[in-house]
Formats: sequence, structure tokens, C-alpha cells
Amino acid sequence: MKWFIASDIHGSALYCRRMLAAYDREQADRMLLLGDLLYHGPRNDLPDGYAPKEVISLLNARSNEIYCVRGNCEAEVDQMVLSFPVMADYFLLPVGRKCIFATHGHIFNEQNLPPLKPGDILLHGHTHVSVCRKHDTYTCCNPGSVSIPKENTPRGYMILENGVFTWKTPDGTEYMKLDIEE
Repeated sequence: MKWFIASDIHGSALYCRRMLAAYDREQADRMLLLGDLLYHGPRNDLPDGYAPKEVISLLNARSNEIYCVRGNCEAEVDQMVLSFPVMADYFLLPVGRKCIFATHGHIFNEQNLPPLKPGDILLHGHTHVSVCRKHDTYTCCNPGSVSIPKENTPRGYMILENGVFTWKTPDGTEYMKLDIEE
């Protein structure tokens, strides 16, 4: 199965449309969103193309393809307007003998680890910084942000296919790769 993974849209219809175009181009089977879909949050400037109602419409049109975890900007009202679940704190994705613990990153992160076995992957958004960091017993991965990247990292997303994470810019240019089976 081919997974498309993205995070931190923050209400930008402009970047949500670009993300969905990349999803279509990738011909992925499912999309995993790591939270902060609609609201920009008090610490961020408004992203270009800020139009949360349009983002609602764009995502709801694909509700049967989306899995999502709750970000720190999600609230009960967001669940009322989105037609797919957005309030789970984490999503577990087994890959071979390893497990990917997908979350937003504001609760579970490198400073507050979830239960992980050696070799597992912590996958989160929240920081808006794309990361692939190997630790002694686990690996931390972050796709960065679709709309408000930070620390000079590109806007982007990740693909997970055949045990390989690939980080890409919205136009599909690869810039990082991790084989989780190694």
C-alpha cells in the first residue's frame, strides 16, 4: 500500500489544493494527515490562501481516503464540519515487524516518547520542520508543513511505500529518503 503523509495545512486552501494535486499525481492509496488542518494557530501568521471553509470542502470530498490525528489546533467544532475522524491522538501503522506511531507531536515527541519497541518509528508533524533523525532505539520522522514550513525546510509531504519513506516538495522533487527495513 502507498501512503501519502502530510501535516499542518493550517487552513490554507492554496496549499491544500497543491497537496491534493500531489496526492493525485502520486496515485497513493490512502492519505494520513498529522493534524492542524483548519486553524492557523496563535503562534503562526496567516498562511497564503487562508480559507478554512474551502479546506473543509476539499478534504471532505476525499473523506473515504483520509486518516487523521488531532493536532493542537483541532477542536470539537472541527470534527463537526469534517466528515472523517480528526480527534484521535495517534494512529498505529504496522510495517513488517516495526510499528509507526503517527501523532501530531504536541503530546508525544522526542522529549515525551510514546510506547515504542526498538526499531519503531515516531512520525509526527507540529514543528513544521522536515526531519529524519535516528536515535539508538527508534527513528523520528516529520514531513514538515504543507503551508508554513520553518527553519528553511521546504513545504512538502512524505510517501511511505514498500518500507521506504520519501520526503518530497509539492512538485514531487525528492529531498530525503529512509528505508525503515534497514
